[in-house]
Amino acid sequence: MEQGALIRGQAQSGTQVWLNGEPVKVSPEGLFAFGFERQAPLEQQLKLVYPDGLTQIMPLKISEKAYKIDKVNGIAKKIMKPDPKALERAAKDSKQVKAARETFSSQTAFSQPFIWPLTGRISGVYGSQRVYNGKPGNPHYGVDVAAKTGTVVVAPADGIVTLSVPDMFYSGGTLIIDHGYGVSSSFLHLSKLYVEPGTQIKQGQPIAEVGATGRATGPHLDWRLNWFQMRLDPVTVVPPMASVVKQAK
Repeated sequence: MEQGALIRGQAQSGTQVWLNGEPVKVSPEGLFAFGFERQAPLEQQLKLVYPDGLTQIMPLKISEKAYKIDKVNGIAKKIMKPDPKALERAAKDSKQVKAARETFSSQTAFSQPFIWPLTGRISGVYGSQRVYNGKPGNPHYGVDVAAKTGTVVVAPADGIVTLSVPDMFYSGGTLIIDHGYGVSSSFLHLSKLYVEPGTQIKQGQPIAEVGATGRATGPHLDWRLNWFQMRLDPVTVVPPMASVVKQAK
């Protein structure tokens, strides 16, 4: 277990689960999920109360991750501070995204093995951060895969579309799929979206095309993983990209 990881588990049906004193939703089959954010404390506690009343307390040791930090100087003020209208638009976008990620559904697609939504060169990693003119920027909360505009993106797991917007200010074409129990995938900077909110999606189904929309410097897919509002590392739920590319050859 490490910072940024999505953890999935299964206990006996009827078991109650707590993480650090907070209840974790559990499916009738005993399936559950939770996550550790980018700077999560390295000591956590999981408590399970079984149907017969037996309680098990499990101390969890979390591995600390080292994140890439880049310093960039000489950035123009107009780039650092978008105009008020743009900020207002971005705030509205953020509310839509937060609402989609707060969705709770009883489907258990989150428990299946995930696949990469596309294969290619990883051009950006979770947790990395840039310092602009001495001021820390927001960390990057996704994994970027470089690809040509128009490259097809597929669903990494089953789910239901909760957001499909072609032109958000920062993220451009944006799609969110709910995998159940608070776990969701977001896909950013898309050039074309194939599906609408409410659509039931199957793993491997084409859902969109890569683009460079929004505040992107070039065509790529920015794939993000959430447990409700907690931003996690998608790499923790898929095989290493190198092994997937090798098998495809």
